[in-house]
Amino acid sequence: MGVRIAVIIALSTLFSYLHIFNSFRKEALLQMEQSVRERSQREQAIFLLAEDNHTVLKKALEERIRFWNTQDPAPRFDSLFVRLPDGSTRNIPQGFDGTKVPGVIVPRDVPLTDSVRRRILAAYEVVSQYGPAFEVRFTNTGVLLPEGVLVGYWPEGATWFQDVEASFSFLPMEYLTRSLPENNPRREPVWTGIFEDTTSKTWMVTLATPLDIDGQHAATLTHDVLLDELMLRTIGDHLPGAYNFLVRDDGQLIAHPTVKMESGMGPYTIPAALGLPEGTAANEGTPEQRAHLSGVFERVKSRQPGQRVLEVPEFGEYIAMERLKGPGWTFVTVLPEHIVASAAIEASRYVLVFGLVSLLLELGIMSWVLRLQITRPLLTFTQASHKLEQGDFDVTLDIWREDELGQLARAFHQMAGEIQRREEALRQANEGLEQRVEERTQELKEAHRKLVETALQVGRAEIATNVLHNVGNVLSSVLISVMLAKERLTGLKLENVERVASLLEEHQADLSAFIRGDRRGQTALPFLNQLGKNLQSERKEIQLLLNDVTRHTEHIGAIVNLQQRYARTSHHLNEQVDLRALVDDALRINQAALGRHRVKVERILSDIPSVLTEKHKVLLILVNLISNAKYALDAVPEEERRLIVRIEQQVPGGQVHIEVKDNGVGIAPELLTRIFQHGFTTRQEGHGFGLHSSALAAQELGGSLRVHSNGPGQGASFILELPANAEPQGGQPHA
Repeated sequence: MGVRIAVIIALSTLFSYLHIFNSFRKEALLQMEQSVRERSQREQAIFLLAEDNHTVLKKALEERIRFWNTQDPAPRFDSLFVRLPDGSTRNIPQGFDGTKVPGVIVPRDVPLTDSVRRRILAAYEVVSQYGPAFEVRFTNTGVLLPEGVLVGYWPEGATWFQDVEASFSFLPMEYLTRSLPENNPRREPVWTGIFEDTTSKTWMVTLATPLDIDGQHAATLTHDVLLDELMLRTIGDHLPGAYNFLVRDDGQLIAHPTVKMESGMGPYTIPAALGLPEGTAANEGTPEQRAHLSGVFERVKSRQPGQRVLEVPEFGEYIAMERLKGPGWTFVTVLPEHIVASAAIEASRYVLVFGLVSLLLELGIMSWVLRLQITRPLLTFTQASHKLEQGDFDVTLDIWREDELGQLARAFHQMAGEIQRREEALRQANEGLEQRVEERTQELKEAHRKLVETALQVGRAEIATNVLHNVGNVLSSVLISVMLAKERLTGLKLENVERVASLLEEHQADLSAFIRGDRRGQTALPFLNQLGKNLQSERKEIQLLLNDVTRHTEHIGAIVNLQQRYARTSHHLNEQVDLRALVDDALRINQAALGRHRVKVERILSDIPSVLTEKHKVLLILVNLISNAKYALDAVPEEERRLIVRIEQQVPGGQVHIEVKDNGVGIAPELLTRIFQHGFTTRQEGHGFGLHSSALAAQELGGSLRVHSNGPGQGASFILELPANAEPQGGQPHA
């Protein structure tokens, strides 16, 4: 019931609002149209009067010019004007009163021909006759010759004609340029844009009417019209809630309530100001204000002929406009739609208040009924639900009611019994499940222990294999050294020494004569000398070979000690480990295989703190990675095989990265996610266990093992990340 009343009230209020709003809107638009029509007729009067004045002035000036064209201008001209030392020609200073007679300024660069003198005299006489009469409505009256000569009556600037610079030029002035034949082929009166008078700091506009005599531009008549009162009326006199502005067809703003025409800033042109950044000038408003003004101006420009009222839904406004005769400006009134809407809302508020009172009364009655028939039974259901949530299935509800709540109570009782039965079954199932989970957990722990042990055995086997390769290579070097020493001893030919000794012993009695006289005796001493030198040389060579045997034997011992050191598993697994030394050990274990495969090894080992970790697990991982890299380089030409081992710590105290990088066969993208799976291998003789066990070992160390490859033929990079446990260690970085 309450909902129905609320809907009726809402619909009544809505229809009332729409009706009132539509009526107010029509009235407001009619009022706006009538207002702009009346305002335009009133404001354009001054401009039409100025054009009427120019019609009279134009006729009078033409008559005086034609008169003076038949007279000698010199006597009259010289009695009124004089050329001053600055080169300009002006009124004779003695006795000149600019409040009573016109002023004349001929810039020094303008030649004073008879034609110019005649037109100056004609203009002077016409302005003297009409200027004082027109001063009531117009601030000044002037005649401007196309050569750049000005004759004007301007009481407020009585001394201006005497004070202006002699080099001042009127040729660029808009009221002269717009009256030239090339810019005004129809030879009709034209209005300039608004400008600020520098002397009085007031805004004005100029009417310029060209005068042609015998097809030649003889002069331009001017009137300056003050705009201050027009601007104030435009801004201050407006319809309630609306505002007015005046604008020229090219967007030059004459008056606007928010755009202030500040002194020295120049006129405001809407299209030019639209793209300026915020804060460029104080009188140009924010970008949003400029965009709004530009949008309204575009709608005014695009109106149909004779159309006075427009709706602008994008701005929520109504626009009424009327064109002023004379300057061609447009008087615009803007009324925001919310002004009309607020009046309609105010009128609709009474309908809404009456409806709300009715709704509250109905809701009070409904609340009493609902509390009695619905709220209390639902509260009982809520309490029963809380008891079920706490595991108490002893609930009591009114199951004897014949309405929907009675049906719900009976269903609730059935549900409570079913929940009790299922909870008991679930409890029994959970007890059995917990036992199975515990058994399965023990099985997984045992499987994990066996897997780790297998990984350790495989790693130790890999280390032992590499150690045997190194020992075999060193033993080969020992064998070669021993064979070379044996060959040296065999080649000494010591039997010749015995023969020389026997020969000397035979001639012991006459040894001196034998050595001097017998040919054999003469060669005996040189032979012995040369033999001594050969024996010394051979002794050095044999000593070098024996030194090699000693060094190789020591190398074998070092390799065996290294194997024994890493083969033993300490009961205290965690220790401070120098990772650089550990990398050197891993490379030394793989040295034989790397040398046999002609792999060039580059070590980039940064100076980092030692790490608290399990040394043998890290070594197993490194040996496995170096061994895999060695096989990955088999497909690369021997001279290009390269292996890089790098240790770095990007952030002090952060993780330590050990990278094993090769330029071998690479890894396809689809294999990168499978490379660490158990049993996965890309080698025919591989068992698919090394990388899997290495990844598990890295996790047990608190780190990780990851791989990166750009694809087949692009090499691969395996990065072992270990947590850092900073303990400073000395030494310089390895290279």
